[in-house]
Amino acid sequence: MTQAENHPIRILIADDHGVVREGLRAVLEEDDLLVVGEATTGQEAVAMTHSLQPDVVLLDIRMPDLNGLQALAQIKAKTPDVHVVMLTTYATPDYLTKAIHAGADGYLSKDTDPQQIPAVVRAVVRDARLLDRNLLREALSSVDSPVPVAQTRSVSPETPLTERETEVLKLIVAGYSNEAIAETLVISIATVKTHVRHILEKLHAPDRTQAAVWAVRNGIA
Repeated sequence: MTQAENHPIRILIADDHGVVREGLRAVLEEDDLLVVGEATTGQEAVAMTHSLQPDVVLLDIRMPDLNGLQALAQIKAKTPDVHVVMLTTYATPDYLTKAIHAGADGYLSKDTDPQQIPAVVRAVVRDARLLDRNLLREALSSVDSPVPVAQTRSVSPETPLTERETEVLKLIVAGYSNEAIAETLVISIATVKTHVRHILEKLHAPDRTQAAVWAVRNGIA
């Protein structure tokens, strides 16, 4: 979905807690973002996304009738151009992986500083994919203990990662977006995307989260 320059970003808030919805609306509207609707169940989120065609849906992962992951899958199937940011208090690799596989554009903890949410909304509209750094670290901390370096050969990729690819992978583990990686390493976003693609190919990983899990398990980060 192309965002017109002079039009505010349109947002649907989907959360079954009224206090959360009220807080999100206040933060977003203070930043000149337009909240076009509020859904209280997963089914409402799917239906309202289809009818309202927002630019971004802020979607709670725990919702009545359809959970957030189920709603996400239906939203992406019916309205693939809509950006979806998952909001959760649950930091598990399983949730992260399923959300990313289903097409989530962002995955944020409800403990995130509310003042950061408008920036996240604007970032996903620019096609950045964002994971909350602290949430990702917490999720990965529950993964099996890292394998000692001396034992990693049997699980190393057939084609070793380059030094730069290893740097990029460490930043992925830290939850950096492509834009943040580019800024940190002083390289272009296109170059970052190329490195990420090569990393996933070498690790035979379906997504960034699985690459991060591999890095933690093998003592890379």
